[in-house]
Amino acid sequence: MDDGTATNADSSSLLKNPTVSKHTLQLLLTASDTSSLENSLESLTETAKSHGGRSELASKKVLAAVLEVLEHHNHNHDIIALCFKLLRNLCAGDIENQNSFIEHNGVAVVSDILRSEVGSSSSSSYSLGLVRWGIQVLANVCLAGREHQRAVWEELYPEGFVLLAKVSSKETCDPLCMVIYTCCDGNPEWSQILSSYDGWPVMAAIVKTASSAGFAEDWLKLLLSRICLKESQLPVLFPKLQYVDDPLGEEDTESKDGQFSSEQAFLLRILSEILSERLEDVTISTDTALFVYGIFKKSIRILEHAGRGKSGLPSGSPEVDVLGYSLTILRDICAQDNARGNRDYAESVVDVLFSYGFIELLLSLLRDLEPPTTIRKVMKQFENQDGIGASSSSLKPCPYRGFRRDIVAVIGNCAYRRKHAQNEIRQQNGILLLLQQCVIDEDNPFLKEWGIWCVRNMLEGNEENRRVVEQLEYQGTAEVPELAALGLRVEVDPSTMRAKLVNVT
Repeated sequence: MDDGTATNADSSSLLKNPTVSKHTLQLLLTASDTSSLENSLESLTETAKSHGGRSELASKKVLAAVLEVLEHHNHNHDIIALCFKLLRNLCAGDIENQNSFIEHNGVAVVSDILRSEVGSSSSSSYSLGLVRWGIQVLANVCLAGREHQRAVWEELYPEGFVLLAKVSSKETCDPLCMVIYTCCDGNPEWSQILSSYDGWPVMAAIVKTASSAGFAEDWLKLLLSRICLKESQLPVLFPKLQYVDDPLGEEDTESKDGQFSSEQAFLLRILSEILSERLEDVTISTDTALFVYGIFKKSIRILEHAGRGKSGLPSGSPEVDVLGYSLTILRDICAQDNARGNRDYAESVVDVLFSYGFIELLLSLLRDLEPPTTIRKVMKQFENQDGIGASSSSLKPCPYRGFRRDIVAVIGNCAYRRKHAQNEIRQQNGILLLLQQCVIDEDNPFLKEWGIWCVRNMLEGNEENRRVVEQLEYQGTAEVPELAALGLRVEVDPSTMRAKLVNVT
């Protein structure tokens, strides 16, 4: 305890406060064996860190007393912070305290304080720690079950969630995502409500905050995975993020046509990470896969004016990032059956993509790119020949480091034990083009490895494709040791100055 003079004076003042009952204050002071309210709240918070301590305080009805203090000290930041931290600990897995919180209208008490704090006109007028602790209280309460989740949801959805989501801090965004995810996990219909006309501003505000302030815990990924992938609501949320700063601007499609927002790029980045991390667990619907393919087709327009990318993803350009992350999502969609060992579902999605010209588009994009650096170095041997500059001037650079590699990876995943995909590569005259990707490229880390994977997949069990490789003509050589394992080497046609890969035999 502190020295007796200060604490006794403080205690005497509080006991004379007519807005808080003497019984309530005495209960807290007795339970903590202290003589001031602040010391009492601090001591009880420590006690509530253990399961036994929470149970003991529940039997003494401490939670109800703390809520009464909050109601009558809702403008005292120090008291509020102490109360929130104590409530958070009391409700951490203790059903008696969680029930008491609901019975004594704790959701409304805490929510009203949070609204008052965050709704202030000055962002410096509230404490991020205070807001975080308040949201953590509600998060711990939600873990108790459906009725507790319903009390929180009905109190905060949608305006309260939007208000809290706009607090630009990962310290508040993380527990808020926990609250919303827990509510949706216990009440699946709310996942779809979040993507309705009334609900999308909640997710838009969360994505905007996370994209600028970051996030430290997995709750955001769990929430986005559930809504965008499991519930297949990506086609609803993604367009709304284009106008996250101007909700009324969605009517003005002409002014922003063809542009992507940083929030849209961030959303695809997170979804790409989710798929990469949980390839065996997450299932992508055909509608979602086709929507991502549509985004990719729209995003490739940037190739007409994009320069050579100096970094990988994220690149710092929303348009380039949307291009890259939509491509990596498609890569993992095509790989899902390989990870699961169950091809039926993934094949149906990939087959639908095929029917929309997927392989043809990817091969076309690959043809339009300038050659890999290894092949460009070979071509420099013939710089004195006419026509090299003209033949290269129309070719496009990779807009980010790894773009070529990602295209090759998608094609390779599509070709894995899919005879119709292997055949389409041949029918689109793509075999030689893909052989040319089995080299080191300074602009595309691991291109050689993905190129070898792709060639292996397009040749496996396909005699027609193997014959095409065997019939490649000898034109003149350049040594590329990386291809030895495949029995191939680089050769250059002196008449066209274009490099080819041919079978050594």
